[in-house]
Amino acid sequence: MQIDKTIFGGVMFSLAVAYGWGAMHIPEPYGGAEAIGPDTFPYILAVILGICSLLYMIKPSAETKWPVGRSLLEICGVIAALFCYTILIEPAGFILATVVCVTFMSWRLGAPVKTAALVSSVGSVVIFSLFNFGLDLPLPIGFGA
Repeated sequence: MQIDKTIFGGVMFSLAVAYGWGAMHIPEPYGGAEAIGPDTFPYILAVILGICSLLYMIKPSAETKWPVGRSLLEICGVIAALFCYTILIEPAGFILATVVCVTFMSWRLGAPVKTAALVSSVGSVVIFSLFNFGLDLPLPIGFGA
């Protein structure tokens, strides 16, 4: 199992390098480069992922078992929800895509559906307003707007 974890760490490190390289090709934001902002955020993620994956390759965690059965199905469901989120965020808009994705994942973690939908709706509107109007970082509105 030690080799599997080292391979996993290597794959994650490769993803960090690819993500960092891809971040270098993101067009410069309006108004030029920023010290810390949307231009820098992808680099921060790449560095964190790179460091964590290197640490995992050097010193893997204690022996754990891979999930099977229902747990594996739950994980696949969350991965599918995140994949759909990335596809739907542009056409459906940030608020709707976030409400659907967060409600589903909260429900799978055990929250009542109505509570999850209410909290994700309020949170999505607040985050959308903060980014679009407070920080002037536009998020997709969706539906051709």
